[in-house]
Amino acid sequence: QVTLVESGGGLVQAGGSLRLSCAASGSVASINAMGWSRQAPGKQRELVARITSNGNTNYADSVKGRFTISTNNAKNTVYLQMNSLKPEDTAVYYCDALWQNPIVSGLVSRSWGQGTQVTVSS
Repeated sequence: QVTLVESGGGLVQAGGSLRLSCAASGSVASINAMGWSRQAPGKQRELVARITSNGNTNYADSVKGRFTISTNNAKNTVYLQMNSLKPEDTAVYYCDALWQNPIVSGLVSRSWGQGTQVTVSS
């Protein structure tokens, strides 16, 4: 099992920056990839950024050039640096981890964090 705890959300003015953190515990060695998604009121959850265990990254078009996903050396914490924030970035941000299930061979499981609110004022 992998447990995730997020931190770093808050209120910021448009054009400002925030950094989100997500600490993983449990079977962190089994994690294949970690990412950040967000859900705004009345909208579906969307993937914002993902980073794999070998460092490959991908981003939603709406955040390319503004957001950066990274991990620490131990690869048990994932960060989302958010710059040039816009009011449309306002959402609850969720961290997730994709990890190899140790019981069922070949099965990849997913864990989610509890979410952290990001509000960007205009």
